Amino acid sequence: MDDLVTERLVLHPLSVLEAERVAAGEPDPEDRWAPGYPAEGDMVGARRYLTTCAITGDPRPFGAYEIRRREDGRAIGGLGFHGAPDDDLRVTVGYGLVPSAHGKGYASEALRELLRFARARGVSAVLGDTDHDNTASQRVMTAAGMRLVGEDEHLKYYRISWADDRRAG
Repeated sequence: MDDLVTERLVLHPLSVLEAERVAAGEPDPEDRWAPGYPAEGDMVGARRYLTTCAITGDPRPFGAYEIRRREDGRAIGGLGFHGAPDDDLRVTVGYGLVPSAHGKGYASEALRELLRFARARGVSAVLGDTDHDNTASQRVMTAAGMRLVGEDEHLKYYRISWADDRRAG
C-alpha cells in the first residue's frame, strides 16, 4: 500500500514487522524515529493493529500509520483506524505526536488526510474521542472537520459523516 502524502507529512501504513518494532519500542537500524517516538499511545495503536491482524487479518488500508515529516523522514507520531469499517461503514480513529511536534498543526494535517482517505474509500462516518481535559486533541478534531456529538463522565465524542452526501448524489 502506498504512503499518503500531505504538504509536510508522509503517512506511512505500518506493516506487521514495523508495527511489532513500534509496539516493542525497538527500532530497526533503518528506522528514523524522532526522540520520544514511539510514545505510549503509538505502542498501544501498534498493538491494537497487531491484535486485529491476528484475529481477523490485516485491515489495511484501515490499519495503523506512522506520521513522518517530509523534510527529514523522521517518525513523529502515529495515527490510524481502530479496524476496518463496521456494517454501517463507520470507522474510529486515533492519533498522537511526540511532544517536540506539538503545536505545529501536524496532527490536524495528518487527520485531515486520513479523513479524506476514508471518505474516498466509501466510509460513511469517522468517529473519535478524547479526554475532557485534552483540549489540544479537541482542537485537532474540530480543525479537521469533526464535530462534538456527545460526552460522558470520561470522554468527549467527535464525528464527521458523509452519509448525507451519498443521499444527495
